[in-house]
Amino acid sequence: MTPEQLSTAIVDVLTTLTDEGALTLEGGVPTNVTVERPRQKGHGDYATNIAMQLVKRAQVGGATTNPRALAELLSARLEQQGGIADVEVAGPGFMNITVAAAAQGQVAADVVAAGDGFGSSQTLTGQRINVEFISANPTGPLHLGHTRWAVVGDAISRVLEAAGAEVTREFYINDRGNQMNLFGASVEAAALGEPVPEDGYKGGYIPELAQQVVATTPGILELDAAERLEAFREAAYALQLNSQQEQLERFNTHFDVWFSERSLHAGEEGNDVADGLEKLRAQGHLFDADGALWMRTTDFGDDKDRVLIRSNGELTYFASDTAYYVNKRERGFDRCLYLLGADHHGYVGRLKAMAACAGDDPDQTLEVLIGQLVKIMRGDQEVRLSKRAGEIVSLEELIDDIGTDALRYSLARYPADSPLTLDIEEITKASNDNPVYYVQYAHARCCRMVENATALGMSVEDAVAGFDPALLSHEREGELLRALAEFPRVVASAAELRHPHRVARYLEETAAVFNKWYDTRECRMLPQGDEPAGPVNDARLVLTLAARTVLSNGLTLLGVTAPERM
Repeated sequence: MTPEQLSTAIVDVLTTLTDEGALTLEGGVPTNVTVERPRQKGHGDYATNIAMQLVKRAQVGGATTNPRALAELLSARLEQQGGIADVEVAGPGFMNITVAAAAQGQVAADVVAAGDGFGSSQTLTGQRINVEFISANPTGPLHLGHTRWAVVGDAISRVLEAAGAEVTREFYINDRGNQMNLFGASVEAAALGEPVPEDGYKGGYIPELAQQVVATTPGILELDAAERLEAFREAAYALQLNSQQEQLERFNTHFDVWFSERSLHAGEEGNDVADGLEKLRAQGHLFDADGALWMRTTDFGDDKDRVLIRSNGELTYFASDTAYYVNKRERGFDRCLYLLGADHHGYVGRLKAMAACAGDDPDQTLEVLIGQLVKIMRGDQEVRLSKRAGEIVSLEELIDDIGTDALRYSLARYPADSPLTLDIEEITKASNDNPVYYVQYAHARCCRMVENATALGMSVEDAVAGFDPALLSHEREGELLRALAEFPRVVASAAELRHPHRVARYLEETAAVFNKWYDTRECRMLPQGDEPAGPVNDARLVLTLAARTVLSNGLTLLGVTAPERM
């Protein structure tokens, strides 16, 4: 029995009592009851304080009551529900619930039957969410800051989808402005053997790009100066963007939309800054002053009004950001989620004010998450430089040095708003002290157990078909079943709070519970010696399959592989 099923059973009891007139609840019966695993042994399998929550609006027999009396009324009825072995009222009105072994054991069968879908829910069904989690210039390699957002943004997108939301992952390409001209001039200079411009790009990747441009663009060196610069800029842009895309795919991070800032200024219908600003003008929050166009964001809490078009006719970055938000909303997204770097704290207020100027309720349509910096250490030394990119640590080299799984898991298991220091030696070692290794090894152990069972002639299909949940009655089996049953709630919470690190921490706890069960002599899955496999062995095989499923599903939500062998 999962916490969700137990919650439903308690709601059913409340509904029955109110229908019978034995209980009156002002405001009606709640649709959901919080059920938690107690921290102390001996307090049942689950606990709830619902009686204490409802007592102020409850009457029993037409009279007010107290929490303990209400808990006793609920407990007497709940014990009559199938799958409930005992309900004990403790303290001022806590209800400690013990689930029957058969009902608890059924969790294993339910997990196996759901397969890849176990952990999913419909809590966010109907919501269309745009998650923009990397905004980068196509002028160089992706770096460590992008790496953290590549992991966290992708993991947030995965848990949102698991909770039923329709998610679009979006990469915003900063491909407009003077930096693009400097980039093109830097690559051109490298191709011509000339010094890179003073404010240009000097990383080791620039000469490599220059060689590629010359090799893939015949005749480019013969063009006149203006045409040649533009040709180098556009060719290098395309090559560098393609390199970023390949790196992210290698990092198991996929984007549905690569949105070009240029497209906002290209005059395309629905994608033009001017069109977006006209829509905002209609809302009444734009004004002209000193020859410039302003947005009156102070109407909605910003510390000052913002310039959109300067007096010289030049558009500000904020104009692009504003048009981009309007564009997202016109594409039908209910909520726009931005993941921004540590230096963008001051941007949150103006974004929310901008959304309000567009006629939206920012609390409903716009959400900003601020991430903190990451340090990568190799022993006592911080890794600061890249062989190719200069004064940055590049994603490409991080993947080579650490590996996708170790890097993704290590970045995903901490809240994004906390500064983070990772030691390459620690997160790559094959040891139970390394969380990613610990969780992946637990999954691989499940796979090996299933292989060993098959080698002894046990059949997965027969075990599932003849599964007797009541046979999973050992204390360690109950602990593992309750841990597996928590997974859907953990995923839903991770989606609601935008905290995918909760999934990682859950996996580590569940792997620990699984290993304790595995190490318990009385819970051995395989028959010993010449003993034939019996129903209890088959039941434990199903439990192993369930643990493998949950570990695999959880790792997938983090974008980490679930290896069958290690």
